[in-house]
Amino acid sequence: MRRRRWPVLVMVLGVLGLLAWYVGYTQHVVSQLRGAAASQGRMYARIYEALQDTSTTADPTIALLDLSQQIRESGLPLVLTDRNGRVSASANIPETLQGDTAALRAYVRDLDRRNPPIVEPSVGAVHFGDSAVVAGMRVIPALQALGIVLLVGFGLYALVERGRAEREKVWAGMAREAAHQLGTPLSAMAGWIELLQDTVTGPSSARAVEAMGQDLQRLERVSHRFERIGRPPRREAVDCAALVDRLAEYFALRAPTLARTVRIRSEHPDEPVVTQGDQVLLEWVLEVLIKNAMDALGGRNGEVVVSALPTPEGGVRIRVQDDGPGVPRHLRKRIFDAGYSTKDRGWGIGLSLARRIVEENHDGRLVLADTDRGAAFDIILSG
Repeated sequence: MRRRRWPVLVMVLGVLGLLAWYVGYTQHVVSQLRGAAASQGRMYARIYEALQDTSTTADPTIALLDLSQQIRESGLPLVLTDRNGRVSASANIPETLQGDTAALRAYVRDLDRRNPPIVEPSVGAVHFGDSAVVAGMRVIPALQALGIVLLVGFGLYALVERGRAEREKVWAGMAREAAHQLGTPLSAMAGWIELLQDTVTGPSSARAVEAMGQDLQRLERVSHRFERIGRPPRREAVDCAALVDRLAEYFALRAPTLARTVRIRSEHPDEPVVTQGDQVLLEWVLEVLIKNAMDALGGRNGEVVVSALPTPEGGVRIRVQDDGPGVPRHLRKRIFDAGYSTKDRGWGIGLSLARRIVEENHDGRLVLADTDRGAAFDIILSG
């Protein structure tokens, strides 16, 4: 379940971060505009002061120098060129352009592309760029659009997740109800098998009754699995070596041996291969993979190998591999999708359910491994 929540968490944090940045940047822009307004007020006051000073000692040059200094402090890039196009003065331009005539002319052309120059016949032309506030405001619409897209995406994702959660809740309720309904006939079947065990005499009949008892036990385990759907998974020590041995032995006794021969065997080290998990659910996953491997042989002779090995990271890798035709490359991305099946009568929920059990209930991975022949599915679990 944690794997499903992290996209929502990332999206929420991203939207909140974008909104926080937008609010902070807006306040910064307001502060910059207030500073620009204050600078213009000071310039107006200085000009008005110079105009009001009618004394014979008044020097207009001082007022002009003050205005020039305030323009420099505004941060607006300015370049003044004479009537011949030569740079005569500049303000707030990059220091790397100082003394580089060619680069400075290219910079002037770039300023003219942003804003048309102001031409004064007696002086030349004033080329100016954008202030820091204007440059920043250019990206605001794009960020607003991004924020809207994120909000809409978050809303759609939340709706999809809500619908999926509702469907899974319904399926979980149906599964538990089915398990409850199976309890009565299974108990009755157990009683009938006990009666048969007391009445059969021949060895073949005894073997048949014993096999029926094993299948009944398996039906009871399947019923218990349905009861576990939607409930918190158990965390217990699971010997994966014993698990693959038991399942390989069970399916080997039920594999085809007449028209075709399917051999099922297990491989593992001599020592136990232990991991933490829910043994009932892991057994369910392996059954799905083994049945799919047997079906993949498609009426031909073949072999299915179920192996369990420890990984260098301290976890466990359980592999179910067959020597059939393998999975076509164009289907590799779809085989885990719910509802997708290559079988005429398949429901397309086996691999999807298996992956969910491995990833959400055990924080592991179920992947289709690369092999030279056939198909191999790996269950990778942490220690």
